[in-house]
Amino acid sequence: MAETSKKVARCGLCPKDCRIPPGFSGECRIRVNLDGRLQAVTYGRPCAVHVDPMEKKPLFHFLPGAPILSVGTAGCNLHCLHCQNAEISQGNPEDVSSYELRPADLPALARRHGCTAVAYTYTEPVVSYEYTLDCCKAAHEAGLRNVLVTAAYIKERPLRALLEHVDAANVDIKAMSDRFYREVCSATLDPVLRAARVMREVGAHLEITNLVIPTLNDSGEMLKELCGWVADNLGAETPLHFSRFYPRFKMTHLPPTPIETLLRAREHAVRRGLKHVYVGNAEVKDGEDTACAGCGATLIRRRRYVIVENRLAVDGTCPECGRKARGVWS
Repeated sequence: MAETSKKVARCGLCPKDCRIPPGFSGECRIRVNLDGRLQAVTYGRPCAVHVDPMEKKPLFHFLPGAPILSVGTAGCNLHCLHCQNAEISQGNPEDVSSYELRPADLPALARRHGCTAVAYTYTEPVVSYEYTLDCCKAAHEAGLRNVLVTAAYIKERPLRALLEHVDAANVDIKAMSDRFYREVCSATLDPVLRAARVMREVGAHLEITNLVIPTLNDSGEMLKELCGWVADNLGAETPLHFSRFYPRFKMTHLPPTPIETLLRAREHAVRRGLKHVYVGNAEVKDGEDTACAGCGATLIRRRRYVIVENRLAVDGTCPECGRKARGVWS
């Protein structure tokens, strides 16, 4: 994913198109020009390896309740001022502790911990593109499923190649505002929306997350625009997660998102016709429960990543009306 000229490498992975002199890295900090050849120095060196509940990604319509092996490397091509994992996403790779984990060893590790799926998460999996791709291939060859948790700031060609080996994704749409992306995240909006549409087009299971930040992306107009875009471009049954902001990194001056704002966001989504709207990082009645898109019956009850009741049939059909819920259930 690079072009070179007089040993200056141009990275073609994401819309930033970094031109990288020898010995330097791109904005993601981990794609380095070594004598004219671009290399991701985090290959095989994840800084975080854990077993999480699927709901923590968050994915509520993909293998609910299943444990998932979660892997992340240092680096990110965005620089969000509110990043919840800034220590590893914004840190230089040489300053972040890491483990050795080759793609070929990933399936056995997942099986050892009872996981039938692997998530590429915590930071931004697309910047460690070659490692993520090789891990996805190894996982699929072993019969495991792959999940991307991503801000989706990636060009279409490498994205399509990666999606050939991806089963599900949660895309973080940070705001329906290019100005927000530029000022808060050092990025732009359109490539993210395009990537989400591509994921939907190729048939990957897709869920959307929006972190609602007081004064920045919590206006009624912006929330309505997001809900409308999801409904029109991804479908009314696409799960949408509104997540509560807590002060972190360079945004410690802002308060946590009021519960009332999250409830208002959910109301906008429901009025726009979205069928599966969730509230995360907060204690909200029914905020994490899945209801039937047809009759409205409660299908799954959750409390903080834990499923307390699952009434879905094995094939994902509602026990009341027989309608099949969108998702991957077994």
